[in-house]
Amino acid sequence: MAEISASMVMKLRKMSGQGMMDCKRALQEADGDIDKAIEILRKKGLATLEKRSDRETSEGIVIGVEGDNWASLATLCCETDFVAKSGDFVAMAETVKDYMAACPSDEGAESILETSVDGRKFNDVLTETVSRTGEKIQVGDYARYKLDGPGLISIYIHFNGKVGAMVQIDTGDETTAAADVLKQTAADIAMHITATNPLALDKDGIDPETIQREKAIFAEQVQNKPPEIIEKIVRGKLNKFFAENCLVDQPFVKDDSKSVMQVVDETAKQAGGEAKIKRFVRFAVG
Repeated sequence: MAEISASMVMKLRKMSGQGMMDCKRALQEADGDIDKAIEILRKKGLATLEKRSDRETSEGIVIGVEGDNWASLATLCCETDFVAKSGDFVAMAETVKDYMAACPSDEGAESILETSVDGRKFNDVLTETVSRTGEKIQVGDYARYKLDGPGLISIYIHFNGKVGAMVQIDTGDETTAAADVLKQTAADIAMHITATNPLALDKDGIDPETIQREKAIFAEQVQNKPPEIIEKIVRGKLNKFFAENCLVDQPFVKDDSKSVMQVVDETAKQAGGEAKIKRFVRFAVG
């Protein structure tokens, strides 16, 4: 068996980020071969992931990255708050931003895993971190928006890092999109989404089955009234349901005398143009 020197252990530790004893054991198993030792450490991480595949990853953070005409939002999740606050996890949260920026796909956490930066797939980076922490870590959610015309994308992440939102607003021209007043409104709406968790952008985005279920519940609540009264009451309750759950119809959190749509329309006029919310996404950890 090859003699494992302290310098070899230190070299492997620097390359892999693993603990001293883990590096020494891997080198012993690899008979001093650095490349084989790295593969052994990687297999250790894969084994940990497989062993803990059924574990809940209810801790972690929401991560946002913005470019010139695009933005991405994702969740990086782990099992415990202890690991979520560890140096390894914090470093990985910074690293994943580079992969989010490089990822060509618009959605799907698995697309991040297959993305390469400087010749390394994120899946390999994740495996190494899992090997060090001993916990299951995964990208839980991922979405990427890219503008295909004038507009802007805004991201808001709550101070606790566990919930965030991304919203895209399309405008009639670049001047309107560049207006500070509209940028502030976009940021406020992203915050609004984080706070209210709307089901859809508008009523057309709500699943018809959900609407039918709500109508049935409302009708059951007033079943002893005349049919024409039932219809009127159900329609009123359904409108209230839309106002509570459709983003454009919700009362704006910073001024509940106006709907979100009204705020966007008024702000766009101030900016000298027109604007419309195209889409949004909200991610939460836990």
